[in-house]
Amino acid sequence: MKLILKENVQNLGESGDVVDVKPGYGRNYLIPQGLAYVASDANLARMEEEQQRKVEEARRQKLEAGRRAAQLAGTTLIFFENASEEGSLFGSVSAADIAAKLNAEADIDYEVEKGHVELDSPLKEVGVAEVTIRFHADVEAPVEVRINRADG
Repeated sequence: MKLILKENVQNLGESGDVVDVKPGYGRNYLIPQGLAYVASDANLARMEEEQQRKVEEARRQKLEAGRRAAQLAGTTLIFFENASEEGSLFGSVSAADIAAKLNAEADIDYEVEKGHVELDSPLKEVGVAEVTIRFHADVEAPVEVRINRADG
């Protein structure tokens, strides 16, 4: 029995694959669970349309991510934090802090989410760091983060 997978199925295939399975497995498990549908001519045509739609949507998302990254080009954020004489912050600057400051101060027409900010660990030292803002798997924007000691 030939089926088109709607979702990834372990040890069988990925979404959109045309697979040949035993009739009982297809009728009793894959189709009722909504994991696959029969590979008729109409369904094959529908699958091709869905794949084209997915490709177009992925292209649109990448273009939008590139537009967003271009708006952040050359952005520098300046934080004034309490710190010791040696330069260690009493607190830290986190991904959420960076996202909030970008949303408040940068000249952008969208919201930066903290998940877009690639930061292994919060910044805990006075100085300059380059932080990556990732909007898409292939699109990122570097942002300079300057942390200065607060006066008083």
